[in-house]
Amino acid sequence: MTEQTFQLIAIAVYLAAMLGIGYYAYRRTTSIDGYMLAERGLRPSVAALSANAADMSGWLLMGLPGAIYASGLIEAWIAIGLTVGAWLNWKFVAPRLRAYTEISDNAITIPSFFEKRLKDHSHLLRVAAALVILVFFTFYVSSGMVAAGKFFVSSFGWPYLSGMLVVAGITLLYTLFGGFLGATLTDVAQGLLMFVALIAVPIVVVLNMGDLGGAVTTMQSVNPEALDLFAGLEDKGGLLWGLAIFSTAAWGLGYFGQPHIIVRFMALRTPGEARIGRRVSTTWMVLTALGAIGTALIGIAYFAGSPERALKDPETVFLILSQIFFHPFVAGLVLAAVLAAIMSTMSSQLIVCSSALVEDLYNILGRTASPRAQLALGRLGVLVVALVAALLALDSDSKILDLVSFAWAGFGAAFGPIVLLSLYWRRLTAAGAFAGLVTGAVTVFVWGNIAVLHKAMYEIVPGFLLNILVAVVVSRLTRPHEDVDAEFEAMEREVGVKDAVAATAR
Repeated sequence: MTEQTFQLIAIAVYLAAMLGIGYYAYRRTTSIDGYMLAERGLRPSVAALSANAADMSGWLLMGLPGAIYASGLIEAWIAIGLTVGAWLNWKFVAPRLRAYTEISDNAITIPSFFEKRLKDHSHLLRVAAALVILVFFTFYVSSGMVAAGKFFVSSFGWPYLSGMLVVAGITLLYTLFGGFLGATLTDVAQGLLMFVALIAVPIVVVLNMGDLGGAVTTMQSVNPEALDLFAGLEDKGGLLWGLAIFSTAAWGLGYFGQPHIIVRFMALRTPGEARIGRRVSTTWMVLTALGAIGTALIGIAYFAGSPERALKDPETVFLILSQIFFHPFVAGLVLAAVLAAIMSTMSSQLIVCSSALVEDLYNILGRTASPRAQLALGRLGVLVVALVAALLALDSDSKILDLVSFAWAGFGAAFGPIVLLSLYWRRLTAAGAFAGLVTGAVTVFVWGNIAVLHKAMYEIVPGFLLNILVAVVVSRLTRPHEDVDAEFEAMEREVGVKDAVAATAR
């Protein structure tokens, strides 16, 4: 068989496995709570791996290695910021969100949590949050489909539409029937596949090259700044240097407001299990980031050190190295890891969109439906969002990375501050949360579309800060609902906050 045939067989095995996991989850999903949140029964290791796989997408396997290959370690600040942000998210958000969402009338979505936590009977906050989710995630899912289409074009020479439809169809099937549990279990398998691939590729390449010291020398001769984490910043003043680093690392701020990530916290069995989840998540992120960075640096020594092996597209360094140094079937599994990164993100986002449609828009209209009907509506929501995203993805020239960056900033600035204030400040009001959410979203939209501002600072930073400012000011001018205190104190008791500490939050 040809190398391409081996690779296609490996990818077919992977896709069949995802469908099998989806069918298993389908057999275990019988209610809308199970479809949206797996009955709050996730083990911490499962929640952690699922959150990581849903988070990283193809950026970790292609975007980060490509950026470091082209510019050196200076690009690693994004990975550092994301790792720190993820750790903080598990530490300070996960246990409280798990406890509070159950205490607040068993909220199973982020918009419904905002409404129930703040006792917003007008539904304005919930509807606004649901619309933000639908708009951003529909385009986000579309970007994943575009990436899948381009993957098959570059890897196998398939027509763009064929590759897009294969990946979109498989992802839709296991998400449509398996729901949150299906998306989560496939995420775990995909996260493990990504982990093994990112660790194996740099190790195998180094062993085959045989001389690590020589590789480092070659790397530095090709790009003297390749191993400099602060390259290009020496000529800037202290303030500009700090702003450049902070702006790049500020991607980590986005974690607090990403619905497809923090919903995993809500599905934990108990708040206390967030500690185990944090350890698993941080270990996975550190090791995979090191694998991606190592792949890029070794790629510089291997490709850039030899003119006849020059690499045309830096973002393919991970894929090309795997094809050179692995058996074609194993190389196919490495290619499947890229698909895993794309599909895990898409499936998680589809579930969140479905919940926004059914739980946060349909149900608040006063409609009544049986549990079986609600489950059918949830699946219909997944189908509708996927079809709209597929129509948008027909344009193969879509700018994937720009769209992902913008959506990440939008969620982080619109939801992040409201999540943190909801969990740590009992004086937050529905009016303050609504004003802050709108301010954060609008700031990201305006700032991100003005070239001078976008170049000076990643739009998540001003959006995040202005959201907090507006939310606090408006909340001070309004009164919280009388029932908020009792639930807030119940949440703190649930997560083990001492009375003396709780008193300081008043």
